[in-house]
Amino acid sequence: MAGRVRPITLVGTPVLHRACRPVQEFDAALAELADDMFASMYAAEGVGLAGNQIGVDLRIFVYDCPDENGERHKGTVVNPVLELPDLADRRLDDDEEGCLSVPGPHARVARPDRATVRGFDVKGNPVTVEGTGLLARCLQHETDHLEGKVYIDRLSARARKKVLREYEALRAAAEAE
Repeated sequence: MAGRVRPITLVGTPVLHRACRPVQEFDAALAELADDMFASMYAAEGVGLAGNQIGVDLRIFVYDCPDENGERHKGTVVNPVLELPDLADRRLDDDEEGCLSVPGPHARVARPDRATVRGFDVKGNPVTVEGTGLLARCLQHETDHLEGKVYIDRLSARARKKVLREYEALRAAAEAE
């Protein structure tokens, strides 16, 4: 696969905590960015990656993950708009979630078990991605990133502090080595 691996932006970096700008140009630079994002996601062993997770303030994410039936889905979504089931039809999946920008700890995050994202591919063609299971979680997680939210922002204050303490302890241990 083409693309160069870029460093993953970590929690606390300003670009992760503000909404990203819409993509205006669907050009070779955007296709190269998507290739870099895939390379970076695979190198970090992730299933999704948003532009701001490599320091790029643009509304784009890539994904490569299975749905609830184990079928693998891979793609790029530019300027995504997330659609969730109506409240009456919504079932929550209270599963563990982690993030490449908060490496190490995981926490339970309740999210709808189905999600749809509408946007564009890197050439500007409309795309619709419907997800269940992990794919639904991934679509929601990556769209959150583009809104300036990290999964720990969806946790209670107590759970958030626990995740951040664990993350800081892991970072300190890694730096001590």
